[in-house]
Amino acid sequence: MAPGGRRRRPDLCQGFPEFTGSAPIRVRWGHGRVRRAARLTRVFTFRRPKVRLEVPRLKPRGEAVQLPRVNLAELTPALLPYLGQAAYIQLSLFESLSRIVTQAPTVAHKESLGPAAGQALDKHERLVAEIRRHVDDPAVIMQPFAAAIDAYREVVAGGTWSEALTSLYVSAGILDDFFIHLAAGLENGSGPRMVQILDAETGRQAIATILADNIAADPKLASQLAMWGRRVVGDTLLVARSAIHHTDNRNSDEQRIEPVFTEVIASHTRRMDGLGLTA
Repeated sequence: MAPGGRRRRPDLCQGFPEFTGSAPIRVRWGHGRVRRAARLTRVFTFRRPKVRLEVPRLKPRGEAVQLPRVNLAELTPALLPYLGQAAYIQLSLFESLSRIVTQAPTVAHKESLGPAAGQALDKHERLVAEIRRHVDDPAVIMQPFAAAIDAYREVVAGGTWSEALTSLYVSAGILDDFFIHLAAGLENGSGPRMVQILDAETGRQAIATILADNIAADPKLASQLAMWGRRVVGDTLLVARSAIHHTDNRNSDEQRIEPVFTEVIASHTRRMDGLGLTA
């Protein structure tokens, strides 16, 4: 308390002796009050040190990424489970394509997509023929996968015809690519035959052309289909992961399979870029 009962004003420079000055100045504060402060005898400038940040440069999305090949022998399922799941997936794609053809808005669309449905059915029949090499009833081999794949097909069915077409484009591309990679570890040298079957023509270009035309006619459709496609990718990868035969060390399995998924997603991204959609 200052003499005369007045409250002592706090010294703004208290605790900072380097800021004390020899000649006081009067500084006006709000409400007409005046406070004594010290004249600063030293001016300090604080500068941040310049730090050079190395920002990683991203390669253009159109460039193919060279990834290490992964030995999937221990993660590939036995031949019959592989064939059963792959065959039922192709049957499911045929059913989805058939429904899309039925719902197509024009005769031209039906005519363009009809061969794609036939090609999916041809893949299914060729995989079934492979199953018949080992068992008499292929349905028994496919049955364990039916419920999960049917549920997946309903989840990605889409609310519009364009969304349904996008779902088919995304799922067929990812699943064909993944099962081609997985075929490398099949027993009895059957992998090359599976690759030949799954890498056959799928009518993908016809689907891409129709989607591109739809987007050109309605540019707002691009963002809607891009968002829908990203959702379909997640569900499709779950189907792909379900095909992996896990060893006792699941963490190691995930690390070994990750480059394959990276390559599959890179191929998917290039396909979506071709449509002008963001994957």
